[in-house]
Amino acid sequence: MAGKVMTKSQLVSHIAEKNGLTKASAAAVLDTLACVAIAETKKSGQFVLPGFGKLVKAHRKARMGRNPQTGAAIKIPAKTVVKFRVAKACKDAIVPKK
Repeated sequence: MAGKVMTKSQLVSHIAEKNGLTKASAAAVLDTLACVAIAETKKSGQFVLPGFGKLVKAHRKARMGRNPQTGAAIKIPAKTVVKFRVAKACKDAIVPKK
């Protein structure tokens, strides 16, 4: 169904080619974007990349679950997770409405 996934080096090459940058500067931009996204999500709880989506820090409540091997009930503790919410424009571009 799906083709091969683009690697980081392929993405860096593509960004460099499309914007007239060196591969080193394109890689630096990509790394900086990742660092800013992580720092902002950690600090404020969300990071928005317009037209693409946003990273959101969310709290997941404690709940009861099952051990799949034994079937025994176990308590799963509360924890903080990171979710990615795709922007509507991005979603509509990838999977257009019928």
